[in-house]
Amino acid sequence: MSDQNPYEKLGVSEEASFDEIQDARNRLFEQHSGDAKHLEVIEAAYDAILMDRLRMRQEGKIKVPERIRFPELRVQSPPKESPAPRQQSPAWLQRMLDQPTPADILLPGAWFLGLSSISLFYPEGGDQVLQLALVVGVGTSIYFLNRKESKFGRAVLFTLISLIIGLLAGGLVASWLLSQIPLLNLSSNQFSTVLTFIFLWLVSSFLR
Repeated sequence: MSDQNPYEKLGVSEEASFDEIQDARNRLFEQHSGDAKHLEVIEAAYDAILMDRLRMRQEGKIKVPERIRFPELRVQSPPKESPAPRQQSPAWLQRMLDQPTPADILLPGAWFLGLSSISLFYPEGGDQVLQLALVVGVGTSIYFLNRKESKFGRAVLFTLISLIIGLLAGGLVASWLLSQIPLLNLSSNQFSTVLTFIFLWLVSSFLR
């Protein structure tokens, strides 16, 4: 097809009307819909014919219908308005949140579950057991947070915030809950410790 002129490539005569040229182009597009290279040749031939007709119109040799649009005069249709993006969380929150793997959730969970069990089922050790469990829990949280991005200071900060929130919230909730459910054979310190471990687990699993 490279040696043919644009009219021969579309299979029309040089005297063909614009409707005939358009029909020939559309027909060839349908026939070669899966051949990108062939479609490019057809489109190039079609544009060359339009350019030739434009030149002839400018020279006053032919009259071209107004509906015909030449390659250099084609007006691109305005881009469709994309649907409004879903409201996303703030950038600072996205930087903090993690998408943990099952291992990132289960492994810290196993540690904090074990520490919670020690706090609940071995009360005879008194506050010393709870304090030791909290120390181990803090170290566990720092370890799993630091393992994600190797930011030790950030891991310590998140862990200390979780520790403070857990102990404060645990103390407030325990004083109310234990009075409402006397069957819970727990001390306020035990309850606060377990709630703190829950906070530490959430932070070490879902933050980074």
